[in-house]
Amino acid sequence: MRRRTMLGYGAAGVGAVALMLFVGWWRVDGPGAPAPTGQRPVALTEMDFRLTDHEGNAVGPETLIGRPTMAFFGFTYCPDVCPTTLSDISGWLDDLGDEAEEMNVAFITVDPERDTVETMAEYVGYFHPGIRGWTGPEEQIARVTDGFSATYERVPTESGDYTMNHTASVFLFAASGRFVTMIDYHEAREFAVPKIRRALEEEMEGAT
Repeated sequence: MRRRTMLGYGAAGVGAVALMLFVGWWRVDGPGAPAPTGQRPVALTEMDFRLTDHEGNAVGPETLIGRPTMAFFGFTYCPDVCPTTLSDISGWLDDLGDEAEEMNVAFITVDPERDTVETMAEYVGYFHPGIRGWTGPEEQIARVTDGFSATYERVPTESGDYTMNHTASVFLFAASGRFVTMIDYHEAREFAVPKIRRALEEEMEGAT
């Protein structure tokens, strides 16, 4: 009887692991993988914008082509979504180890009025060193968000100040500039990192 009980527990454990793996596949690569809301971003090769990174360098879509890219829109005065997501991205990059050096990671402001080059430099300094802060004129921010099919909106606050509503997902592009997928806000690391590795693997396959 005891042996039957142990075998039963073993079978149940194997079944649970198999179910977990299936659910993981469903959410990462299968039909349950999240699709971007609304219109898909165009390829980076089809975008046209000019911004400045947190070190004062001119950047544009061509800066991102040649290596897989993670891009996230936000602003430095953001109370929770932005620091949480940038912390998540930092964790994903840590998980990638040396492979993280093969990634472009751009944090693009939707609040250029307050997010100067100097402000972006200080802010991204709190996160993984691979994360680059991008800012620029309002019309250029509008161009880049249009290409990414991202949204943002200035919202007045009761204090007379303002905050920003914006797309909270991370955009993932292949080295070729092709849009791959989105990583949702608060998406579990065990699902986010395999998505990033897929883009890295595509880069390696294209190089062979």
